[in-house]
Amino acid sequence: MGPHPAVAAIRLAVRRVLHDVLVDFPTSPPPQPALASAPALTGGAAPLVLVACSGGADSMALASALAFEAPKLGLRAGGVTVDHGLQAGSDARAAEVAERLRLLGLEPVESVAVSVGREGGPEAAARDARYAALDAAAERHGAVAVLLGHTRDDQAETVLLGLARGSGIRSLSGMAQVSGAHGRYRRPFLRLDRQTVRRACLAQSLPVWDDPHNVDPAYTRSRVRHEALPVLEKALGKGVVEALARTAQLSRDDADALDAWAARAEAEVRTDLPPAGAAPAATASAGQAPTGPAGAAPAPGADLVELDAVGLHALPTAVRRRVLRRAAIAAGAPAGSLFARHIEEVDRLITGWRGQRPLNLPGRVEVRREGGRLVIRQG
Repeated sequence: MGPHPAVAAIRLAVRRVLHDVLVDFPTSPPPQPALASAPALTGGAAPLVLVACSGGADSMALASALAFEAPKLGLRAGGVTVDHGLQAGSDARAAEVAERLRLLGLEPVESVAVSVGREGGPEAAARDARYAALDAAAERHGAVAVLLGHTRDDQAETVLLGLARGSGIRSLSGMAQVSGAHGRYRRPFLRLDRQTVRRACLAQSLPVWDDPHNVDPAYTRSRVRHEALPVLEKALGKGVVEALARTAQLSRDDADALDAWAARAEAEVRTDLPPAGAAPAATASAGQAPTGPAGAAPAPGADLVELDAVGLHALPTAVRRRVLRRAAIAAGAPAGSLFARHIEEVDRLITGWRGQRPLNLPGRVEVRREGGRLVIRQG
């Protein structure tokens, strides 16, 4: 007799991801120049895969499936639990979760305490602290991948939040199955619903912890989960979660294509970079400051970006605005602080030029139109 259908489903999802990990990080990789921050496999050691586990049903199910599947594929499996310190007794809870991971057979297992700031709101601050801790743990242990327990329901909530904010197609694409530096983060459960994952825990008698923050209406995602989505399901019928998750995948395909187009277009309209194949300009002699227009322009690629206005105008709006966003970030604007309204204002310097004054963007970045050029510099 085989395992419970829910258990079989989570194991299959994890098995598929682990196969991808083995393709990306074979046990004996061919000799090649090492990337500075890429996971290194030395001496034919079996790759290590970590699971991020809060003790909730999603991550406990993921940990159990990883513990079952990894040894069969010659992989090592470990776990990390992050103590955000936001609730009384959180340190004891984290220690308990770590012990449960060890009982599943995972090794190494680590509990990491973090300090959660305030920037961007409580949810965003906790998320930033958590991912920083997971990145550091992966580096310490030399892990090639970290598995995250996000489900199809989490994906639907992310898309709905993006719709409510009026976000662009990239935000509507939700969470990627593979993300992070060198594909570090993998999400095996994005095609599984939350109920299937919870049933897998029940079938295996896995103890789980339900975070009270997940039902606290003070948190936006909690309200989406327990109020907004049930109302939509009641009004529109079953299948809203599946439809939103499907929207995420379709949006991601489109966003990836537009981003690739924008990267090619940026190379064509940037005038501060040498043409492809051109020899680099001679460096200034020692003690001599580099010069540019008006003798004050910084070195190209540092905090100055120049774009051809005519070339930009010829691009489709969706591509042009992506190029403008990329250029603003290259000039020093923080990506997390650049919003659609900023890019729309910059776009008007191209499509509605009437001699406007320079614009100020986050990160002390100034954008001005100078004849046929759009000049973006950090000042």
